[in-house]
Amino acid sequence: MAAASERCGPQRPELVHGVQRAVSPRLRPRSDRARLQVRTRASYRRRLLVAADVLSALLVCVAVAQLSGERGATLAALACVPLWVLFAKLQGLYDRDHRTLRHLTVDEFPQLLTWAVTGTLTLGLVMIVTSAAAFNRVFVGAFVVAIVSAFLLRALARCLWRRVTPPERAMIIGDGSLAQAARRKLELFPDTHVSVVGVLLADAARANGSVATRLGDVDRVILASQSLNEDVLATFVKVCRELEIKLSVIPPVRGMFGTAVELRYVADLPVVEYNTWSASRSTLILKRALDVGVALVAGILLLPVAAVIAIAVRLDSKGPVIFSQRRAGRHGRPFTIYKFRTMVCDAEARLAEFVSLDQLPEPAFKLQSDPRVTRVGRFLRRSSLDELPQLVNVLRGEMSLVGPRPEQVELVELYRSDQRFRLDVKPGVTGPMQVFGRGQLTFEERLAVEREYIENHSVGRDIRLLALTFGVVVGGRGAY
Repeated sequence: MAAASERCGPQRPELVHGVQRAVSPRLRPRSDRARLQVRTRASYRRRLLVAADVLSALLVCVAVAQLSGERGATLAALACVPLWVLFAKLQGLYDRDHRTLRHLTVDEFPQLLTWAVTGTLTLGLVMIVTSAAAFNRVFVGAFVVAIVSAFLLRALARCLWRRVTPPERAMIIGDGSLAQAARRKLELFPDTHVSVVGVLLADAARANGSVATRLGDVDRVILASQSLNEDVLATFVKVCRELEIKLSVIPPVRGMFGTAVELRYVADLPVVEYNTWSASRSTLILKRALDVGVALVAGILLLPVAAVIAIAVRLDSKGPVIFSQRRAGRHGRPFTIYKFRTMVCDAEARLAEFVSLDQLPEPAFKLQSDPRVTRVGRFLRRSSLDELPQLVNVLRGEMSLVGPRPEQVELVELYRSDQRFRLDVKPGVTGPMQVFGRGQLTFEERLAVEREYIENHSVGRDIRLLALTFGVVVGGRGAY
């Protein structure tokens, strides 16, 4: 964002005679060079994804060669390499990035599963027809290598693409809280790879000339207007299609619809359907099975890491290795949470020196430069390794792997009635707050992402958040 600001000038909008306009250089009509740059950027991303899939298919060939030990099987696997790319194209795995504002590799995991199954079964058919080898000896290995390598290599390809290509230049058309929310999300999630070059009112964008001359060399228009109507939308769709500018529209009824909605179509009629029921018993059973299974495996595998951390905490400062505190669980029931100690042993007694709970503007606080944090504690917090003992809380059923973060009982007692919804589910070791901004979120933003999670509760969503947590922890962004 900083680099974009230097190129494009100031970005913050100002009010002129009551009308918001962008404080950015006068935009020029869209040039052929800008169109070519957009196409080149998209083409380069597709080539990197194709390269990732080809490499994944070659790794499958290596696995087949090792598992079968037969030359015929290896040749059959090599012959199938072009088919892996074809199946990925048919699954739409090369085109979704271009359409969406934010597309992550974890979002396409269902399509990758289908791709891996299709490719592996096709490889098996070829091996059976050519009598290359007994396919049942290599099926599981080929599938596992395909899905794991494709996921990792595609994620790496997208990271590389974001590093070597300039971000999209986006113009936000709109005003008020909707436009502010759009800009805020682009700041929180740099993986969107978008730089905001200005903010304009929809009417201002169409005034004193055509929309085309107002947009200039932007790559994407984000329409976030509270007063969006059919005429305004039709105008921007027409212009963006003519100029080959991407268009993203944020519905003006965001607050009215809420988060527990799904858009369906009956022929050409759009229907908004609300999720107004609680999670089914089978969903809760699967969620508990996931919690216990992952917590047991992770606890065993990470036991050596936990031992090293315990020694480091003990050597770094005086006090117990494990810190325990009363937190509010499901329905507000208190329980004792466990963490590796990251602060000096008298940190609780010194809290009043920095924060007065009675005078907080909202029932939450986070100190970015807390002097009570130890040297080892600073590392543990940034890497989230201090949360490892909470696997015990998960096994005891007091917490889940995924859910809203458990808050102190004293803070929960300050909640308004409309904020207590976050107590409807078990608190989590990780959750939407950790994945969608961590310490950078305001309390209202935190409540918003947690409400969306609770109202759309599913095991699949838990798995997605667990996958996203890994990248967030490695990056350390927003951890204090």
